[in-house]
Amino acid sequence: MAVILNLETATTNCSVSISKDDNIIVLKENNAVNYSHSEQLHIFIKEALQEASLSFSDLDAVAISKGPGSYTGLRIGVSSAKGLCFSLDLPLISVPTLQSMAHQIKLNSGELVIPVLDARRMEVYSCVYDVNNSEVRETRAEVINELSFKEYVSDNKVYLVGSGAEKCKVVLRHPNFIFNESVVPSAKDMASIAFKKYESKHFEDVAYFEPYYLKDFVLQQKKKKA
Repeated sequence: MAVILNLETATTNCSVSISKDDNIIVLKENNAVNYSHSEQLHIFIKEALQEASLSFSDLDAVAISKGPGSYTGLRIGVSSAKGLCFSLDLPLISVPTLQSMAHQIKLNSGELVIPVLDARRMEVYSCVYDVNNSEVRETRAEVINELSFKEYVSDNKVYLVGSGAEKCKVVLRHPNFIFNESVVPSAKDMASIAFKKYESKHFEDVAYFEPYYLKDFVLQQKKKKA
């Protein structure tokens, strides 16, 4: 049996779970707007271990949501995961953030789910998944317009889920588009993906692993007063 600590910090939801194989046994999370992952993450880790009656020595691996998402949130999560793996000599597993979001939607044959995370203005981070949670189209940063995702919508439903769904709803008019902006990345949806990677020994190089930002981070500098 594999005991895996799952960490999700790609958005405002600071989320920690512990799974045994692909079953979640403890979940601790807070999706408050004024979040502080740097303060909450380690508290949630300790509380989750206590609630599960486990210690750090009982862990077999650490799984981290790798992005895309918030630059700061991803840095905090990945740094914490790498620190645990180094100190405990544990393997590191990365889980694509959009894939775990897609995992929340139960599809029928032929249906698709497109997780969309809000970026800036009319831009989103998106990826396309099928009923088997397999990637149909790679992750992209793209500006939404009336032609977006038209190649995927037909007689079957296409679910657009996540924080970017609201801006998609404004311009995408096909009746088979289903919008759900309430879906957020959560450590509760990482377990099955992480366990499959654990079984296949699909681990990251702890020393060199970096979050998947998708876009370069641009530091916004304050304008000088005249």
